[in-house]
Amino acid sequence: MDPRRLSPVDRYLQELYDRHRDLASGVVADYIPELAKADPSWFGICIATVDGHVYEVGDARLPFTIQSISKPFVYGLALEDRGRDAVLQRIGVEPSGEAFNEISLEAVSGRPLNPMINAGAITATSLVAGHSFEDRLDRILALFSMYAGRSAELNESVYRSERETGHRNRAISHMLRNFDILEDDPDPVLDLYFRQCSIDMSCRDLSVMGATLATGGVNPVTRERVLDPSNVDEVLSVMTTCGMYDYAGEWVYRVGLPAKSGVAGGILAVLPGQLGIAVFSPPLDGQGNSVRGIAVCEALSNEMELHFLRAPRASLSTIRWLRDLRWMRSRRIRSDPERQILDQHGPQGVVVRLQGDLSFPGMEVAQRHLVEDSERRSHFVIDFSRVNDIDPASARLLLDLWQSAQDAGQTIAFVGLRQHRRAQRLLDEATTTDGRCNLVEFDDLDLAIEWCEDSVLAAHGWLPRLDEEVDLSKHELLESFSREQVERLTSHLERRELRAREIVVRTGDPADSLYLLVRGDLSVSSDTTSGRLSRLSTLPPGKGFGEQFLVEGAVRGAFVRADTPAVCWTLSAEAFHKAASEDPDLGLKLLQNLLASTSRIMQRLTSDALTAAD
Repeated sequence: MDPRRLSPVDRYLQELYDRHRDLASGVVADYIPELAKADPSWFGICIATVDGHVYEVGDARLPFTIQSISKPFVYGLALEDRGRDAVLQRIGVEPSGEAFNEISLEAVSGRPLNPMINAGAITATSLVAGHSFEDRLDRILALFSMYAGRSAELNESVYRSERETGHRNRAISHMLRNFDILEDDPDPVLDLYFRQCSIDMSCRDLSVMGATLATGGVNPVTRERVLDPSNVDEVLSVMTTCGMYDYAGEWVYRVGLPAKSGVAGGILAVLPGQLGIAVFSPPLDGQGNSVRGIAVCEALSNEMELHFLRAPRASLSTIRWLRDLRWMRSRRIRSDPERQILDQHGPQGVVVRLQGDLSFPGMEVAQRHLVEDSERRSHFVIDFSRVNDIDPASARLLLDLWQSAQDAGQTIAFVGLRQHRRAQRLLDEATTTDGRCNLVEFDDLDLAIEWCEDSVLAAHGWLPRLDEEVDLSKHELLESFSREQVERLTSHLERRELRAREIVVRTGDPADSLYLLVRGDLSVSSDTTSGRLSRLSTLPPGKGFGEQFLVEGAVRGAFVRADTPAVCWTLSAEAFHKAASEDPDLGLKLLQNLLASTSRIMQRLTSDALTAAD
């Protein structure tokens, strides 16, 4: 894939992969001979979101046996088949603080301490319902197929290797039989357990399985329910307290995600409601956990603030709305040719309003929407006016998003960014040594949308000619005038030249003249309760204002200022009455054009009010 087309999350995962790929500590598991054949350089990272999007890097699709990562999923199946009370009678939920293969049984009852150690996992396998051994095996394979969203297969060579060398597990199973935790011959149960551990999965599969738990039991890709939500809570609970064996306490302290590891090199972690994370790398530490997997998960948790106890304040969806320029327009009044270009090429400009607290999971969704179909989209406006807070992980994604856009020849305008302290990193990165900031920034969303429109128009050859003066005969308010009528009216007009930022009229001034703009831009604004001016529209050449100039005693209801050097022709009420007395048809046409202009303004203001309400 072209690096310029990578999303910020893809870029981050690649950087994370590059940072840890040379981590050389740890050894490949060899107590199961078949596992010893793994290449220590294998390394993959995957993140699956609760809406079914998967990010991957490295050996993400390389199959490996799931091993102990099977335990929470089979435990969930046992809960479904037998019910919570029946399962608790045979398997506890207390952390053992011991290695995965320790014989950790309660002294009196003989009950395994939890379902994540081998004793508890073998017991959970025994509780899977079925009419025969084959029936139970088929149900377990079907279970993993539903979790992964693809057909699960058994790795026969690893299964045989486990069966031939699993003497400690045989001892555990017979001890369970001694305490009547296993009620029948333990050998078939143990054989089924060896098989469940020998199911092939990839890092990508594991991330989808984790995302299925994150959604409350629904596979986010296939939308198939795999586990009842109440049982998802039970599974995630024991993953949190027991999933990493004698490293569980430190794991919760450092990473803070429900997780499960396997001796083939896989680690699965879940951020409930948000993500499934999977890492695959065969070299293990002394506790049987993937060295690279631990390092990557710790980095993800710290850098993306994923610790499950670091919960953001309650908020709505990160994206309030996302619209392209076909449906979202600025208050600048556009000409017919400009409107036609924006109607045709509107999807190239996208406006997105964010809201609430931005954390990594929410920002991941937002940036994905922004980079989707990036070949069609070239100009973006991101509005932060309704964002409460930006965490460091989101600030990092924003920086990567901005850099990716630059690399791809795209442009982004930010609205209201400076009000957020944690966005300072983005501002610092975008500031040159001479103090210039390369970010396109606005305080006002409407101005940013106008910038986006101008960018799309310029991309399609439409460039404003600021020095060109519109002929009065082509002015909107003089439409249908004959040449003689234009000349007659011109004799009653006064020409007014304006400097950039010069005030034309103020709110409350007498409304005694009509203005016909023929060069430059004028901004029309109104006062707000906060004392700030709110822009109502931008008038380009060919437009006018002051329709109430014929109403006796009327005053200006808006503030008008020249944005650029401009030229207006003004018509006083006295001059209009004189011109109309000379040519009644001229007066009637002007009044009709004023009425049509007022109607268009009201329609646009109604549309703007509906947009503002959203």
